[in-house]
Amino acid sequence: MGDMANNSYSGVKNSVAEPNHEGEFGCSLKELRGLMELRGTEGIRKIQETYADVNGLCSRLKTSPVDGLSGQPADLEKRTIVFGQNFIPPKKPKTFLQLVWEALQDVTLIILEVAAIVSLGLSFYRPPEADNCGEGTGGVEDEGESEAGWIEGAAILLSVICVVLVTAFNDWSKEKQFRGLQSRIEQEQKFTVVRGGQVIQIPVAEIVVGDIAQIKYGDLLPADGVLIQGNDLKIDESSLTGESDHVKKTLEKDPMLLSGTHVMEGSGKMLVTAVGVNSQTGIIFTLLGAGGEDDEDEEKEEKKKEKERKKEKKSMLVVDRLNLLSFLSCVLLSCIAKAQDGAAMEMQPLNSDEGADAEEKRKANLPKKEKSVLQGKLTKLAVQIGKAGLVMSAITVIILVVLFIVNTFWVQGLAWEKSCTPIYIQFFVKFFIIGVTVLVVAVPEGLPLAVTISLAYSVKKMMKDNNLVRHLDACETMGNATAICSDKTGTLTMNRMTVVQAYIADKHYRRVPEPEVIPGSIMDLLVLGISVNCAYTTKIMSPEKEGGLPRQVGNKTECALLGFVLDLKKDYQPIRNEIPEEKLYKVYTFNSVRKSMSTVLKNPDGSFRMFSKGASEILLKKCYKILTATGEAKVFRPRDRDDMVKKVIEPMASEGLRTICLAYRDFPASDGEPDWENESDILTSLTCLCVVGIEDPVRPEVPDAIRKCQRAGITVRMVTGDNINTARAIATKCGILQPGDDFLCLEGKEFNRRIRNEKGEIEQERIDKIWPKLRVLARSSPTDKHTLVKGIIDSTVIEQRQVVAVTGDGTNDGPALKKADVGFAMGIAGTDVAKEASDIILTDDNFSSIVKAVMWGRNVYDSISKFLQFQLTVNIVAVIVAFTGACITQDSPLKAVQMLWVNLIMDTFASLALATEPPTESLLLRKPYGRNKPLISRTMMKNILGHGVYQLTIIFTLLFAGERMFDIDSGRNAPLHAPPSEHYTIVFNTFVMMQLFNEINARKIHGERNVFDGIFNNMIFCSIVFGTFVIQIVIVQFGGKPFSCVGLSIEQWLWCVFLGFGCLLWGQVISSIPTSRLKFLKTAGHGTQKEEIPDEELEDMEDLDEIDHAERELRRGQILWFRGLNRIQTQMDVVSAFQSGTSFQGALRRHPSSASQQHDVTNVSSPTHVAFSTATVSIVSVASAAAAVPRSFCACSLGSVTAL
Repeated sequence: MGDMANNSYSGVKNSVAEPNHEGEFGCSLKELRGLMELRGTEGIRKIQETYADVNGLCSRLKTSPVDGLSGQPADLEKRTIVFGQNFIPPKKPKTFLQLVWEALQDVTLIILEVAAIVSLGLSFYRPPEADNCGEGTGGVEDEGESEAGWIEGAAILLSVICVVLVTAFNDWSKEKQFRGLQSRIEQEQKFTVVRGGQVIQIPVAEIVVGDIAQIKYGDLLPADGVLIQGNDLKIDESSLTGESDHVKKTLEKDPMLLSGTHVMEGSGKMLVTAVGVNSQTGIIFTLLGAGGEDDEDEEKEEKKKEKERKKEKKSMLVVDRLNLLSFLSCVLLSCIAKAQDGAAMEMQPLNSDEGADAEEKRKANLPKKEKSVLQGKLTKLAVQIGKAGLVMSAITVIILVVLFIVNTFWVQGLAWEKSCTPIYIQFFVKFFIIGVTVLVVAVPEGLPLAVTISLAYSVKKMMKDNNLVRHLDACETMGNATAICSDKTGTLTMNRMTVVQAYIADKHYRRVPEPEVIPGSIMDLLVLGISVNCAYTTKIMSPEKEGGLPRQVGNKTECALLGFVLDLKKDYQPIRNEIPEEKLYKVYTFNSVRKSMSTVLKNPDGSFRMFSKGASEILLKKCYKILTATGEAKVFRPRDRDDMVKKVIEPMASEGLRTICLAYRDFPASDGEPDWENESDILTSLTCLCVVGIEDPVRPEVPDAIRKCQRAGITVRMVTGDNINTARAIATKCGILQPGDDFLCLEGKEFNRRIRNEKGEIEQERIDKIWPKLRVLARSSPTDKHTLVKGIIDSTVIEQRQVVAVTGDGTNDGPALKKADVGFAMGIAGTDVAKEASDIILTDDNFSSIVKAVMWGRNVYDSISKFLQFQLTVNIVAVIVAFTGACITQDSPLKAVQMLWVNLIMDTFASLALATEPPTESLLLRKPYGRNKPLISRTMMKNILGHGVYQLTIIFTLLFAGERMFDIDSGRNAPLHAPPSEHYTIVFNTFVMMQLFNEINARKIHGERNVFDGIFNNMIFCSIVFGTFVIQIVIVQFGGKPFSCVGLSIEQWLWCVFLGFGCLLWGQVISSIPTSRLKFLKTAGHGTQKEEIPDEELEDMEDLDEIDHAERELRRGQILWFRGLNRIQTQMDVVSAFQSGTSFQGALRRHPSSASQQHDVTNVSSPTHVAFSTATVSIVSVASAAAAVPRSFCACSLGSVTAL
């Protein structure tokens, strides 16, 4: 066991250093890994003892803290060889053979296989005298047909193989698509590093040890490192340590930065010291088996170890560090092994639920949580249809057997002869096969396939529409959206900001003033203040194309201010060169609480000067002086401030401009150094330099997109941090507010006042009075956004539960994005944290892309409904034909192999054809379906039953009168191995023709008459219908005995096609019947209603956000929780193994693939960026472990492992 721990802890094959290179660097891989395992003061002590300081570590790693690495390919390659690549290998995908094996586990297929094998075996047995075994057993000898008895069994097996291969191929291509999607997400992740003195962005996987990385608010750290320089840096390390408090990082106290953690505030530079599998997150994923060897190798290894363990019965009472580490890694490995397979489609990095206790986590564990609305409705419907099919197939078999026994032993009065036993058994096997084929046709196994194909197809196409879907069901949920809470900046507007107005030196300029009119002293302060008090990562670059607009890099508001400096014919870069980031004395970075940013400079005489910028109405309250036209400062009273708000700020805001105030403050040397931590004292007594109005024009396509949303029954609300006048002006330009509308525009403070009671608690009733009319929420904090989203989702004012989509780009938007039914993160302006919390990433940050997502979501829902309408018609007809045919003629008119072919048409092919229908604008002309809308509407039920009646009438007419109509021999009551008949071939062929034409009918589900509308836009549909027709010709003309077919004449073929074409004509008749007249029609495919859930489950669900299948992901941080009795049993085994010294992994592997395991982890490890959720494992003693493990067994934090 110790060996295993050592192996899992010492990195993975591809990180092993080559000794000839390692000597070139002043520290080894092992040394750096050891360093990164230390925290706080321990880390500082280690750095001081070994390297003197961080600069010493830089020189050992041959890098410059200012200019970074040289960027030479040879140097980068050497570093990759020695210290590893910044990549965590994902778990190997399942092979095609594994998927084939999984497809073979299907119960109905297994039953068919067994029946086919029995039929095959019996067909080779020839009893000596078969004459006295009753009617229906003769006629076998003719034309040597007895030798062909094996064909049916073989054909069934062949059909099963076809079905299995198709299913496995679908699963394989699905997995491939998901992995492609994941790698797309990873390739898009870039990080800012300094190389050769230039600040550049590189893909995360290209970061190497020795790189100097620039980190800022909202980043997800891609590697481990040591802080070189930081401004007000706070990190959320809960993903590694489980501690929810933000950790302040400084050079003096704690410079250690870990991969997978989030930058919540501030900015800085770090020296990368560990990447990929050698980073702290990488080590954990190595423990969890990511990128490990194949399961088979592990199992072989296990067997060896188990033998060894049996030889040496060790006492486990004293737990040494390595054994415990191994124990933890085994437990983690078992938890994640299956879950990673099941979660391969989920792209969401692991997240932690900060401070949630074990009880809450237990409650969040209900399996219902993972199902989406559509998935929930489909599962329920499939089970109901399956049960009905099972009953029908059982009754079919019973009736066939009873009829045969009554006819043979009662009517014919024969005794059971021993020699006849095999023949009777053959009959029973035949009946059994008929029963199973009824079941095969009845069970709609194509449903999950249709959903998967539809979603995967939509996801692929949505990429072209700038929607990068991270969670599949978000695509479908978006179709039901009733409300969108959108950011303003960048989503509704172009996020290309420019200063267009300014109030400087007592004068309001309607356009940027000429430099000459501004007093020199004010100009110098203005240029210096903007240059140093904007993030150094923000800059204006020359345009990519000649004559184009300058490129804005970084924060767009800061870009506008830097652009203002350039418009004043000044340059900010020389000032930044003179005062590099390291020389800034103190930086208060922007956050949602401060709503301002300040930078402190130390003057040569010991005094300090602080420059501030922020929202004008907030910063002006902190100003007590203002600079006049002479450049002198005069007192700025509250009355003056009110005048300025009325005359300057409100007029700017009413034109849709964002107003920013620029101010400064001097701290004289005589007063000594102020207490920089006391922000309220620092950020006061400011002197106002100027107020600027920044324009961010509305995107030209947004008003039209919002009109489409409103027409589609979706309410758009704007939630912004801007002031209310700016927000109202932009909302009016976008069309969110119409002149004369009775809608609310509130500021965050007013909103909070209205929704809280006297005790300051939020009340749902109060929110319910506000949200239906609220259209604009201005000056809102991220908490307000979360409160609004939660309030709308939890509201019961409107009968239909609201489905809310939210857009966000900032780190603090995370909670609202998580809470929403669908969270949209901005691909360009969004922080890593926002992207991680989201379901869909808008790669162009454009609101009109959300409208496309709605269209695709509605299309998914309609595609599934189309498929259901088609499949249920086939189901009803095939089951009734097989059932009644079997009961009346003692043989199913549709043979087992024919049924399997029909099953293939209606399951795999139809799901592919109908699930890939492209969306049309008409989808946006109807209201959202809502969560409780049944999958099968009354119109669809009318179509299903109407077409069912037509098809049954045709089939039964052909079955009982077909021989007279076509003047051919009857195929009814044929003996056991009788040759195929023309009669039954015509029945089969007509049945398939009707399905083909009905597939065209199924394209419309809302009663439209033109079923051909847009048919050529979907070439997949056309090719599948044509391909099926061609294969049907081949089967009928050349299928022979395996398909129980004989070749038909041209005339017979034309009749079959004509009867099939009748489906289209009959469809027009059905469309003419108003659904409202047919009161008896019922809907089907409802979701699980609240009242249907057992009381004890409801009690468990009390604390959940919602009960139905809608919560798409498990709760934050709920990653490795064990589920159900299987889980508890596994834990018991672990504990007993822990006490007795037997194999932990052996114990864990006793419960291999349980469905519940598939959801223990919410994502596959993202090879480059990994955030890992944990809570600490406390094992006080072996005895307490035995008691504690079954109740709540959590993932271990790295801290716990290393400490142990």
